[in-house]
Amino acid sequence: MREAEFFDILRQGLMAAVIMSTPILATALIVGLLVGLFQALTSIQEMTLTFVPKVAAMLAVFWVSMTFMTQTLTSFWKDGVIPLVVGG
Repeated sequence: MREAEFFDILRQGLMAAVIMSTPILATALIVGLLVGLFQALTSIQEMTLTFVPKVAAMLAVFWVSMTFMTQTLTSFWKDGVIPLVVGG
């Protein structure tokens, strides 16, 4: 394997990781902002109030987007890694 092929597959792997993590991270950001706004408006400063809804929303989004994540990871391996292993 040449150096260019290695860096190309590494770049594709990092991009696949970013694409797969985007729904969960965006959900954590949005829920965190909404809960923070709610806490600022009501002057409630409870630490678990930010943690529990964020984790619950992230789990729900993970459950919904598992198919998308699996397809992304499978296509990365099928189109990128396996041809390199078989071909070289």
